Amino acid sequence: MAPVPPQLPPGRVINLPGRGEVFARDSGGPPAGPAVLLLHGWTASADLNFFPVYAELAESYRVIAMDLRGHGRGMRSTEPFSLEDCADDAAALLGELGAGRVIVVGYSMGGPVGLLLAQRHPGAVAALVMQATALEWRRTARERMVWHLLSVLELGLRLGTGAGFVERILREAIEEAPDLDVYRPWLAAEFRRGLARELADAGRALSRYDAQPWAGQLGLPAAMLITTSDRLVRPAKQRELAEVLQAHVIEVDADHNLPLVRADEYGRLTKLAVDTAAAGLQAKAGSLARKAG
Repeated sequence: MAPVPPQLPPGRVINLPGRGEVFARDSGGPPAGPAVLLLHGWTASADLNFFPVYAELAESYRVIAMDLRGHGRGMRSTEPFSLEDCADDAAALLGELGAGRVIVVGYSMGGPVGLLLAQRHPGAVAALVMQATALEWRRTARERMVWHLLSVLELGLRLGTGAGFVERILREAIEEAPDLDVYRPWLAAEFRRGLARELADAGRALSRYDAQPWAGQLGLPAAMLITTSDRLVRPAKQRELAEVLQAHVIEVDADHNLPLVRADEYGRLTKLAVDTAAAGLQAKAGSLARKAG
């Protein structure tokens, strides 16, 4: 079977002056209101993470998605992977696209990238939607060890020992969501796009990430989708991030693979979370206008 994808927004390679080339999708779409920037999770690509949400979000928002460094068709760099570089790439992309201030949706690793984007480029982010992510993964020695081990495991998988692993993931996903079967070749090919070194480096970067000193100072409208059966990012850590951001919380009884195995529900909940963040942004703007008046 050919690796034919589901319907996806137009995509192209974009040169970011002084940084390099990135692959991004841009739905165009409604000019009014903020655009939505989608930032994917570790070892995934934008399409793998967000194919269930593109169409639904594009009905109301301009949707922009990028493959992060070393992931999918993302930038290939000789520099060591860093979450900060990913955030700076995202800021440069938004500038090239003339997107203005955006609502950032960050799934898993995309959460840290989105928070760093808001911290390092305050004028780029209007609101936050965090999903299955955390403030930090380094509080305990066990957490640091787990992320280091995961990065080593992923390195081995991407060097060629992981064909069976990918097939097992797809088999389990299709058992839960039979509609995915038609896209099995595409999903398998998309899983294998990442680069071994960058994926391993990304795991190590996550083991060092800690937004506790500054996340509470961002002061942005926020919503948080918490996966309450998540075995990779513990729900308690997700709730801690929601509390620090003072985010509106949406919970779903799902594991970390929610976007893949329950695509329709993930699309619906993501749209709800983005709408909630957009409403918070409008309320904030109204409050500022009343104070100014």
